[in-house]
Amino acid sequence: MKYGRTYNFSAGPAMMPEPVLEEIAAEMMNYRGSGMCVMEMSHRSKVFQQIRDEAEADLRKLMGIPDNYKVLFIQGGGTVQFAMVAM
Repeated sequence: MKYGRTYNFSAGPAMMPEPVLEEIAAEMMNYRGSGMCVMEMSHRSKVFQQIRDEAEADLRKLMGIPDNYKVLFIQGGGTVQFAMVAM
C-alpha cells in the first residue's frame, strides 16, 4: 500500500480500496464538473438525484430487490430501523 494505511478488520467500517479513495479525493472539490462537493449540493438538485438513482439501481441489482418494493435512504442505522417498524 502506497499510503502506509492500517488494515482495518473491525465489524463496523472497513478499509476501502485505494483507487476508490483516490476517486473520492479527486471529486471532493468538484463532483463530476458540478462545481461543488456532494456534501454541498441540494438533495433536490439534478446531480444529486442522479447519484440517488444510480445508488438505488445498484442496490436493487446487488440485492435482487423487485420493482414493487420501495428503497428508502434514511439516516440512523439499525436504531432508527427498529423505531420505524411501528411507523
